[in-house]
Amino acid sequence: MPSVVEYKGLKAGYHCGYCDSKEGKASCGMWAHSLTVQDYQELIDRGWRRSGKYVYKPVMNQTCCPQYTIRCRPLQFQPSKSHKKVLKKMLKFLAKGEISKGNCEDEPMDSTMEDAVAGDFALINKLDIHCDLKMLSDDLQRSLESEEKIEKNSKKEDSNEFIQPQAIEEKLGSGEPSHSVKTHTVPKPGKGADLSKPPCRKAKEIRKERKRLKLMQQNPAGELEGFQAQGELPSLLPPKAKSNQPKSLEDLIFESLPEDASHKLEVRVVRSSPPSSQFKATFQESYQIYKRYQMVIHKDPPDKPTVSQVRLVPVSFEDPEFKSSFSQSFSLYVKYQMAIHQDPPDECGKTEAENPPNGPDCGYGSFHQQYWLDGRIIAVGVIDILPYCVSSVYLYYDPDYSYLSLGVYSALREIAFTRQLHEKTSQLSYYYMGFYIHSCPKMKYKGQYRPSDLLCPETYVWVPIEQCLPSLENFKYCRFNQDPEAVDEGRSKEPDRLQVFYKKAILPYGVYKRQLKDPREEAAVLQYASLVGQMCSERMLLFRS
Repeated sequence: MPSVVEYKGLKAGYHCGYCDSKEGKASCGMWAHSLTVQDYQELIDRGWRRSGKYVYKPVMNQTCCPQYTIRCRPLQFQPSKSHKKVLKKMLKFLAKGEISKGNCEDEPMDSTMEDAVAGDFALINKLDIHCDLKMLSDDLQRSLESEEKIEKNSKKEDSNEFIQPQAIEEKLGSGEPSHSVKTHTVPKPGKGADLSKPPCRKAKEIRKERKRLKLMQQNPAGELEGFQAQGELPSLLPPKAKSNQPKSLEDLIFESLPEDASHKLEVRVVRSSPPSSQFKATFQESYQIYKRYQMVIHKDPPDKPTVSQVRLVPVSFEDPEFKSSFSQSFSLYVKYQMAIHQDPPDECGKTEAENPPNGPDCGYGSFHQQYWLDGRIIAVGVIDILPYCVSSVYLYYDPDYSYLSLGVYSALREIAFTRQLHEKTSQLSYYYMGFYIHSCPKMKYKGQYRPSDLLCPETYVWVPIEQCLPSLENFKYCRFNQDPEAVDEGRSKEPDRLQVFYKKAILPYGVYKRQLKDPREEAAVLQYASLVGQMCSERMLLFRS
């Protein structure tokens, strides 16, 4: 069954949950009676997003808080320092059952650029220095004598060290174990470090330099042979730190736990459309977590979270009642495609298979990623597996476990899951995180999953987020594509080829518009075509009553 959508048009002047504007939000939406994964992939690549069966697209140049589609590139992803802290915190909790609950707020994360630019600052320290040992031998002798004096005086300075209570308090809740933090007192006037003298070094390094100098004096011609035989660097500089390969995301997530670990965490992926037996068996338990999450985190009244809540409705679905009435018309659709477009019979109405042979083992569609802790569900991530990406829809969790930063942890698990799916399905290589809202501090955390791209709202091409941020600092709405001549390549160019489902018949728009009497109807259809693009307008059926 192809996708069948009912366009609802523009909705403007309503409440925005991001900036709390009473009438600043504007979006276009449509109700999906059925929706295939192939069509939804095309839609989200044009700025659409689903909430259950309702699919909506913000009017970017009108809405108060422009929402830019953001995707992460998992194949190049490296966890930041804050991400590693969350993963280490989870491992520590599983291994020992210990956790700091001082400051345990989950998403949104604190917005910081520290991790993003840490690699750039590291390059500053890479200096290429060439030394002449013979010319420096006299200087070395003098520096060794002065360092001996500094080493003796350093013992006296140890007595001035003390533990800073405030520093310990700042550590609590950061996901790190709280250790004693040593801080030097401010030196008295005239007692501070003398910058004209060489920095302090360890006694072991001083002994090595002394031995090196002695060999140089005994054997000027081959002064470095003994050191080179021992594998030591022929340099007066302190030895460089060993370069260790950083741990991968998978290494950090799946680090082995002791046999006597305090807790056991298991992540299960269950299909929600059509509902699998595992999904049905655990739905009530999952729903109770969702209900409590909505009440505690989002302050919903007890009667608001219902079983039919739209956020739990999957993509790649078919409305049974609608399908029964549609099936009578589908044969007419097949005949039309064969006669007008010369489609072969087996290609008429064909879309991307939900379980193609070259696709992921679990197939495409909507799934619940359930987090089981010691035999009970504590969190559920609602995801869509599409032809080119894993799309994160929603996460809900037991508020009692907020201190585990489950929002961050689940995002990292979903990135790792995308990498796993890519191993078999090479084209599935992106992780879509929904919308990035630069003007809303609570939603800027998504920009910390690097590398990532934002979707240009005019040409629908992907642009690295680093190139977008300078413009977003000055303007809420931005065109990211810097080519002024570039246009939307997927725009609707032939609206007459758009497919309309009207009075149990499937018609091209060129035929349907002859029956129109209200000019507003034509404007609505053309607006729909411009938003979904030429490809989807020909493949999806626009339901009109």
